[in-house]
Amino acid sequence: MADITLAASFTEYAARKMEDHHAQIARCAGLLSDEYLWFRPNERSNSVANLLLHLRGNISQWVLTGLAGQMFHRERQAEFDARGPMPRERVVGPLAEAVEAVCGVIRGLDAAELARVRTIQAYRVTGIAAVMHVVEHFAFHTGQIVTTTKWLLNVDLSLYDENGHRRDGRTDDVP
Repeated sequence: MADITLAASFTEYAARKMEDHHAQIARCAGLLSDEYLWFRPNERSNSVANLLLHLRGNISQWVLTGLAGQMFHRERQAEFDARGPMPRERVVGPLAEAVEAVCGVIRGLDAAELARVRTIQAYRVTGIAAVMHVVEHFAFHTGQIVTTTKWLLNVDLSLYDENGHRRDGRTDDVP
């Protein structure tokens, strides 16, 4: 019983964090003009649009293919090489669809699937390691997108007030 509760608690938390991060990304993408969505300060940096393409590829490869066994063809380097212009919905929409599908898969994982070892992107990992990788990777790039948006637009995107409480009033167990 403890394994079932632990697995369900972990997968729900992981999916909620993915949804929260995606909400921040969508918020930023909605504020950015098409020009700023593709803006690169230099050739060693990625645009927000590149990061959206990259996140879709990463979560699809690791969760939809790696954990759920669904077919997904990824050209990782193309995610970074794209320069636009490309219609906004071709980068924003597919990420939203992938996040929804990924969260569904994550929520459906039981203790046995979290413990099972598989090979994803040439790494031998457990299901729990794959979920942790995806959430951590998604959070990292969310921070980059938020920071880029703040730099470009000089806007306050904080989710928390000066006391560390959520501005949206949410008080449940997923900070």
